[in-house]
Amino acid sequence: MTTTQPPFATTGESSAAARATALTKVYGEGETRVVALDGIDVEFSRGQFTAIMGPSGSGKSTLMHCMAGLDAITSGSATIGDVELSRLKDKHLTRLRRDRIGFVFQSFNLVPTLTAIENITLTMDIAGRKPDSQWLDQIVDTVGLRDRLKHRPGQLSGGQQQRVACARALAGRPEIVFADEPTGNLDSRSGAEILSFLRESARSFGQTVVMVTHDAVAASYADRVLFLADGRLVDELVAPSADRVLERMKQFDGKGRTS
Repeated sequence: MTTTQPPFATTGESSAAARATALTKVYGEGETRVVALDGIDVEFSRGQFTAIMGPSGSGKSTLMHCMAGLDAITSGSATIGDVELSRLKDKHLTRLRRDRIGFVFQSFNLVPTLTAIENITLTMDIAGRKPDSQWLDQIVDTVGLRDRLKHRPGQLSGGQQQRVACARALAGRPEIVFADEPTGNLDSRSGAEILSFLRESARSFGQTVVMVTHDAVAASYADRVLFLADGRLVDELVAPSADRVLERMKQFDGKGRTS
């Protein structure tokens, strides 16, 4: 009797939404070799909002991209739930990103020819899944887009477009949402609205959120902040304030090393 292998290789039941173990990412060889991530061990607990910070070149964006399956790792492991990403074939990795991960990018990444509601449901439409209408209504009302659903991105402000992007990320109830500088293109008021929504999605909806940011105020919305330098985790703050984050960041010099 033949057996069918599951499309996702699993590592067993996990209490973490995502985990990295000895995660290493190297670019180039020889004299051009750069170690972007140097043996990272980290867990992202379910229902927690985590911010990742560090100087330019510290590896914070690389860590997010490797954890989200957007970039291949060199060694070690990265898992989403009980699935180890390095074991997946390309088509299964694409399916996992589509079905189990939400993304929010600095550039919004909306389809200009689609309305707000069509952008929100786009990932599910591609997957052939029908949205949970009750959940979708809750998300739409939480981000305050009820009266803008038929508008296209060009008819929306930057803050409204990013709220559409956030709603899209949560609409499919992913296991984890990765946000890459989500307030980088927004004014302070719109940015605060997006950060409040991400925090509320963790506290009220039990959503796991991982956000890369360079902004201490943005990081203060998170439950904890991880600090990277030279591709390594060097510190962590729980229940951070903007002042505490700024004080920690002052300990980095311009080369991305801790002083």
